Amino acid sequence: MKEATGELNMTVVIVIAVAALAAFFYTVIWPAIGNNYRSNANCNDAICKCENGNNDCDMAKCYIVDDNGEKVGNDFQCPWKG
Repeated sequence: MKEATGELNMTVVIVIAVAALAAFFYTVIWPAIGNNYRSNANCNDAICKCENGNNDCDMAKCYIVDDNGEKVGNDFQCPWKG
């Protein structure tokens, strides 16, 4: 009976550890992945302009336009792709 109790205790510890790791993943890591994805998607759809005039900047000022050609939302920074 002692061996069965020990195995049950280890099972409970493992289930709690897996639950803690899953909670950490879904509350910390997954939102970061989602934000990075949305940021990259916005940068791919944006109109960007290098502000120094010679097209060799690291970050560009970007904005998104709707179907009517009107600016939507605030300006944001994206890596300059040339």
